Amino acid sequence: MTEKQKGALLTVVAAIAWGISGISGEYLMTHGMAVNHLSALRLIISGLFLTAIAYVTNKESLMQAIKDWKSLLGIGLFAILGLALNQYAYLSAVAYTNAGTATVLQYMSPVLVLIYICLRQKTWPTVLDVVAIVLAIVGTVFLATHGDLTQLSISPFGLFWGLFSAVTYAFYILLPARSIRRYGSLVVIGLGMLMGGALFSILTQPWQYQYAFDGKSLLALFGIVGVGTIFAYSLFLKGVTLVGPVNASLLASIEPVAAVFFSIVIMKAHFFALDLMGVALILGAVLLISLKDLNIRKRRKLPGDLRP
Repeated sequence: MTEKQKGALLTVVAAIAWGISGISGEYLMTHGMAVNHLSALRLIISGLFLTAIAYVTNKESLMQAIKDWKSLLGIGLFAILGLALNQYAYLSAVAYTNAGTATVLQYMSPVLVLIYICLRQKTWPTVLDVVAIVLAIVGTVFLATHGDLTQLSISPFGLFWGLFSAVTYAFYILLPARSIRRYGSLVVIGLGMLMGGALFSILTQPWQYQYAFDGKSLLALFGIVGVGTIFAYSLFLKGVTLVGPVNASLLASIEPVAAVFFSIVIMKAHFFALDLMGVALILGAVLLISLKDLNIRKRRKLPGDLRP
């Protein structure tokens, strides 16, 4: 197996692991765990592990980031807008819909990044950009209405939190670019999760929630934290080093497909034909944006898809 093939395999496995993360969260919430409780647990536990890994593998950069208050302020902003809010919005969307639908809606984020870049640079989108935007909008309409424009087929709260998670995921992509170039993604993500988890816990006081863990719920918690965050993120980083951020981001687009598959097989979610068409249209929009001129993130020196 060549290095490129190995990198592609690692990236695909990481994307599938992210799909497992969503379905694990859905299982826990359908069995009584509050969104606030789960969000705090995932942020803090994952942050501790990722920061520990950063300490072992890149101690110098970690110490530099901690000692630079301006860098910490930037990471803190990313922790709030790009991590804590994103985790809460995504898991809320899962709670009101299912892991597959929530993940697909979150993948609207590249379209939002594209619109942001066009507005910031005061340039008109290309024909390909417009096609991608239209595909994403039509796909979202199909997913939300089953093609019947007179009513929503999913919870209005689910649609709101799903689209809001796309907004916060766009923040996740855009905000840490400078810090990641300076300190490395592992340092920034680890510290960001710790800071976001600490602040989120102070605001929501998740310790007030009672939840009785059994074997299956502990396995699901391991799925969202161990498999879907720490394991997936580590594999993805390795894959990026072998195939590059552009190819890795394209390969990672299998995540919503995996999430939909797990939702159907494990949680018995039901998707209509137009729902799957909507999924395909949104993924098509993401692929068009990613392929255009070797990916907008590469052109603008933005980080690759480093989703926690």
